[in-house]
Amino acid sequence: MSKKFLLLVSMIGLVVLLSGCMNIDQPITPDSEGFWDEYFVYPMSWLIEYFATLFNGSYGLGIVIVTIIVRLVLLPLNVKQLKSSRAMQEVQPELKEIQKKYSSKDANTQQKLQKETMALFQKHGVNPLAGCLPIFVQMPVLIAIYHAIMRNAEIQEHSFLWFELGEPDPYFILPIVAGLATFFQQKLMMAGSPAGQNPQMMVMMYVMPIMIAVFAIFFPAALALYWVVGNIFMVAQTVFIRKPMMKDASTGGDKK
Repeated sequence: MSKKFLLLVSMIGLVVLLSGCMNIDQPITPDSEGFWDEYFVYPMSWLIEYFATLFNGSYGLGIVIVTIIVRLVLLPLNVKQLKSSRAMQEVQPELKEIQKKYSSKDANTQQKLQKETMALFQKHGVNPLAGCLPIFVQMPVLIAIYHAIMRNAEIQEHSFLWFELGEPDPYFILPIVAGLATFFQQKLMMAGSPAGQNPQMMVMMYVMPIMIAVFAIFFPAALALYWVVGNIFMVAQTVFIRKPMMKDASTGGDKK
């Protein structure tokens, strides 16, 4: 099982753990205490309320706007992650040659494989773990907005479009859209990349959308709305930023 797959599974577990273990049943207010609540969750909750006030008390629009703002703030980190993926893609031909050269499974050969692989990465300035750092930086922010939605009593009492924010979507429209957006975003991310040839990553491409859709069926529609907006933003980011970037890497269009 690949290290990236294990890392992805670990992050999913971390999100589930943090989402459920940090006072999720406690309302978030200006008087909430603790570093996490004071500096992460309450500011997100306040932003949602601020934009809701600007739009005649529409907490649904507040969630949409704050989600877009958060994604825009995190965009530079995502671009850095994409550049790391691009660098990894550029060295794939040489990496495959090294792997072919040292295909034997004996310990001595595997040591040589690791040594030449690291030398290749150093030569091209590639850090295999560089793409993981932005993900870990984003996690507290994304979990904070999740808490801000789930623990804000005002959000639970308002409606938006056809659904009550504090209740699951009665027509399952948001869960379906959230699942489809997650699937298309992951499919676009894997298209033309080494991850697209990894069986474990291909499994995750189908498992993650199903997980998101199932969660969205049972969770309040406010959270499903956040997932829908965030995933649609990520689809747009993949189409307009990642695909052109990776296309240049595969064709050598940026090389002089």
